[in-house]
Amino acid sequence: MKTNSLQIEIDGIDKEILRSLMDDARKPILQIANKIGISGAAIHQRLRKLDQSGVISGSKFTVSNKVLGYSTMAFVGIYLEKAAKNLETVKELKKIPEVLECHYTTGNWSILIKIICRDNAHLMQLLNTKIQAIEGVSRTETFISLDQQIERQIQL
Repeated sequence: MKTNSLQIEIDGIDKEILRSLMDDARKPILQIANKIGISGAAIHQRLRKLDQSGVISGSKFTVSNKVLGYSTMAFVGIYLEKAAKNLETVKELKKIPEVLECHYTTGNWSILIKIICRDNAHLMQLLNTKIQAIEGVSRTETFISLDQQIERQIQL
């Protein structure tokens, strides 16, 4: 792994390790080591360096929203009265557990959020009583996702 001031360059072994763990984060380190042909200790050392450099961070399980009863996913463009209201608005959005992502954007909206709801009625309630009630939000524009057709990380 090479480091310059702007980005990290990873070598082929690092890429093999990352590909394997991106496919299944619970894959045993020794299984990866045997496949690549290096020791488990070398894998651990490389993972520590990748973590310290910021290339990787943490690990997580993916929970199925639908299995838990959340079947409506939507993207909401938020128009602010003033751009200066951004930080206050984001602070309030963080209090809403259904908000999964929040992006400060260019274009028509100031903020774009991704939310998950049980159904359309829950979505409407969330928009009317929580999101549009935030001081500084002038209006919203909502797009319901009918189906997520691609979900992936950057390819290595």
